[in-house]
Amino acid sequence: MKRRKMLIVILLAAILLLLCAGCNRPVFDTVWTFDRAQIRMPDGTVVSGAVEAWRDFEDGDMLQVGIDGVTYLTHSANVLLWTE
Repeated sequence: MKRRKMLIVILLAAILLLLCAGCNRPVFDTVWTFDRAQIRMPDGTVVSGAVEAWRDFEDGDMLQVGIDGVTYLTHSANVLLWTE
């Protein structure tokens, strides 16, 4: 009987995990750190430098990146973040 209850709990957890993954939501949140960034500006110039801070917004595709004391808010398609 105890084994059957454990099997039911595992089965329900697996179903819950699949439902969470199926709705395009991250199941596990991870912390990402980046050293460098390049940001393409609207006039075509590129700002690059060491990342002081960065933030992504859960409800959209915008990124906020701090480089050399300046904070830039832009679409994620305009930003390249990497670690050396």
